[in-house]
Formats: sequence, C-alpha cells, structure tokens
Amino acid sequence: MELIHRNLAIGIHDALQETFFEKNKYADKVIERLLKAHRKWGSQDRAVVSEIFYNIIRWKKRLEYYMGEGVKPNNIYKLIIAYLLWSKTNYKKFEEFDGIKIADILTKLKKNTVPTKAIEHSIPEWLAETLEKELGANWEKEMKALNEQAPTVLRANSLRTTPRELIADLSAESVVAYPIKNYPDAVQLEEKKNVFLTTAFKEGLFEVQDASSQKIGYFLDVKEGQRVVDACAGAGGKTLHLAALMGNKGQIIALDIFEWKLAELKRRAKRAGAHNIETRMISDNKVIKRLHDKVDRLLIDAPCSGLGVLKRNPDSKWKIDQDFIDRIKKEQQQIIQDYSKMLKVGGKMVYATCSILPSENNKQVEEFIKNNPNYKMIKDEKVMPSEGYDGFYMALIERLS
Repeated sequence: MELIHRNLAIGIHDALQETFFEKNKYADKVIERLLKAHRKWGSQDRAVVSEIFYNIIRWKKRLEYYMGEGVKPNNIYKLIIAYLLWSKTNYKKFEEFDGIKIADILTKLKKNTVPTKAIEHSIPEWLAETLEKELGANWEKEMKALNEQAPTVLRANSLRTTPRELIADLSAESVVAYPIKNYPDAVQLEEKKNVFLTTAFKEGLFEVQDASSQKIGYFLDVKEGQRVVDACAGAGGKTLHLAALMGNKGQIIALDIFEWKLAELKRRAKRAGAHNIETRMISDNKVIKRLHDKVDRLLIDAPCSGLGVLKRNPDSKWKIDQDFIDRIKKEQQQIIQDYSKMLKVGGKMVYATCSILPSENNKQVEEFIKNNPNYKMIKDEKVMPSEGYDGFYMALIERLS
C-alpha cells in the first residue's frame, strides 16, 4: 500500500473532513460519493483511498495521541501523516504536507506504548468504561476484533440460485468467493470487490449481508404460508431473507418509520423476485394496533448502539455517547412492549440487535418477560465479533396466552 498520487491524498482529506465535521454524514455514504465523483481512478487507487480513509476513522483516537492534539478541520493532513507514519505506508511529500512537524510523531511512535486502553483500542474513554463494565475481562478481545476490517459476505438468494451456482457465476466475472461452513446461504469474497457492478447482482442472485445477520432469518423459524411482520425493516436485508426462506409463500408485512427505506426495500424485492412483501409506513400507532393478535411470526430488529458492527461502521463510535445508549435502551423496551401485541397466541417473535452490550440484549428480554408473564423465551444466542463476523444478539420468544 502506498500513497503517491496527490489527488488521492486530497480526496482522503476531503472525505475525512466531511465525515468528522459535517452533520449526519456517514463514512460509507461519504466514500461512495467520493468514488463516484472520481470515476477515472483505477481499482488500485480506489482500494488505497478506501483503506486509508477507513483506517484513519478507525484509529482516530490513537492517531490523535501521536499527533499530540485532537483532530480539527485545519489539521487533517497532519492526521493523515500520523497514520502514514504509524502504518509504515510509503508516501510522497505533497505540498499539503509542508510545515507539518513529524519529529514529535516519530518520537511517540518509537516509544511503542500508549497511556490508556481507550487510546490503544482507539475508542472514547466512556466507551472503554462501558465495555469493561458490561463484558468484563473479554472486552479487549472483542474490541480488537471490532478494529479489524469486515469481510464481504453475500447471501445467495435461494429464490434464484444456490451458493454453489453463485460462486460459479461470480467466478465467471473474476470475483473469487467460497462458502462458509454452518451458514447455508452465505458466500464470502476472497478480497474486496465492487460486486454491485456484476451481472449476478443485477439479476438478483444475491444480497450483501453479513454472516451473523443471516442467522436471524433462520432463528425466527418461519414457515411457508405464514403471516410474518418485520417491524423495523429498514431497507429490508432481513425481510428479503425471510421471503426466500418462505419460498415466496405467505405474507410478509415490512414496517418502518422511514418511507425512503421502504422505497429502497421495494426496489430490492423486485430485483430479488420476492413477491410476498407488502410495505407499510408506521405513521401512527394505528398501523401497529390494526395488526394486534394477527401475526404468526414477528421480527423486531431493534434500533441499538450498533457496537457489534463497528468493523463496517467505525465512524459510529465517534458519533454516539452514553446518553444515546441510555435513550436507545428506553426505546427498545417501548418497542418490544408495543410491537409484541401483534403476535397471535402461540406465535413467536425474535428480538434482535447488532449490539454486544447485555444491557441492550438479554437484560431487555428479561425485563420484558418479567413484565409480561404471558410470553416466554425459548432460546437466545449471542454472536461476538471475535468469532469473525458482526456482533449480534437474538432471542426467540413465544406468546403463551
């Protein structure tokens, strides 16, 4: 890896500035726009820009320690230099780097130690405390895993293909992939590639979906012909998996509070050939009330801190705080309380999050069951980032009366 083209350095600088200092700008969308705006960059250039951009976001706190100051809109080139020196990346001395004193950075790098665990793992101090409090001695092992780059995993769309056929189709388009043991629909890429340009994608043969996320569809235990609600459907990654597991038979009602996410879901469903999905926007409580006692299966993929998916969204650790987590926990309890009423007696629901904090996961389910003795937990599972994929939690709950 080397940074030897000035326009790439400027692109990285501008993308970092936007991510860190502009409101509601998320790294994945920022980098997507940057790469779209520079169509002339070759695949090697794109890989360099993406990797350096994401690694700087991931290691921001550690790099600030090497710099001897916090990141500000006017010192982002210094941040880039700190990263290039720390990662031993070969680079050219562009004029943008003029006047940056690197001696102090090098002195700190030579020491090869950092003063706190939060700096070592590059997370806010409050988050280090929260993780240690909730996960105990294992928190560092999980944080180490969360600082690695996420692999690209696809879900073969069983309405149209099988993992084996998908691997062959991708191979014909020079994309090397392999199956993952114990994940029936999952296919992992050998290296990062823009799979959205492939014919296989345009023909709806797969969706990009992490292996851990694919467990949830199976956990819900859906059957053909059932009435299923995905209550926080978003753009529908899990909804589409449910449609495939149901063989397009029965009905899936995808709910969300955002119209634009449901519009994206409709587009994806059309491409995937999933015909049993109906979308409804949650504009008021009546949308939920109309479904009371009418649903066989319910998926509550609850809003959460997202701490299980920091591999792919490293910027979110700089955008949340303890207040946010406390607020989201109240919201989770409200959602599970309100939405669970949609289940028929004998129906089952999954409460899931992409968090690794017990206070957002099993503790929420315990609280719900304590207040609602007519529900019981059948089983739950936590998937930790150290297992190789995203961190997730899922609990299967049955309504008894």
